[in-house]
Amino acid sequence: MTARYALYYAPSGDDPLQQAASAWLGRNAFSEAQPARREISGLDGIDLDALTEDARRYGFHATLKAPFELAADVGEADLISALHMYASTRRPFDIKLAVSTIGPFLAFRLAEPSPEMQALHEDAVRLFERFRAPLSVFDYERRRRPGMSERQERQLREFGYPGVFDDFRFHMTLTGPIPDKAVRTRVLAALQRHFATFEKAHRVAGLSLFRQPDREADFMAIKQAPFQAP
Repeated sequence: MTARYALYYAPSGDDPLQQAASAWLGRNAFSEAQPARREISGLDGIDLDALTEDARRYGFHATLKAPFELAADVGEADLISALHMYASTRRPFDIKLAVSTIGPFLAFRLAEPSPEMQALHEDAVRLFERFRAPLSVFDYERRRRPGMSERQERQLREFGYPGVFDDFRFHMTLTGPIPDKAVRTRVLAALQRHFATFEKAHRVAGLSLFRQPDREADFMAIKQAPFQAP
């Protein structure tokens, strides 16, 4: 199988938020070592491994450019070089995070709008599009959801993902879908208490490149590109 790559915002492996969220997920994408999951009050009787299974595979992150296979005329080294070149032009900035819902999922979301994060996302989609191979029929159909707007259909065709630009919703996923509203409310309250110290200004200081060797493998962080503009 062909490897896939993704441009994410992910706190570095030693960042306290990354460590706390990775411990919750049971996996740190920056390390082969598995973090110990802390006991969280209010979650008795809930299978945490099942609750976090999908999020654990991807690692704690926010998607800026969704997973893609490389175009035929570029290689991983080209992508890494472009990533560092772009990061050298960007300055760090702050965002404010809060644990919230996004549909049936729970995630860290923006507590207030961030034009800087929106711009970072739009740059990631547009400037790195030349590295993306066209979607396979399988991936196109997998990302095509009932009820998509015409704009989302167009974005899926042009950029390989429907939720971009005006449809971008920054989120750092903490759970899989929780269909039961009562259970979702219970888990949300527990995670809001657990992550309360992180619901404050958070410094965004770089971009991460993740790679999935094949579709059965977990995503791993392979390069962290710090923002370096003065």
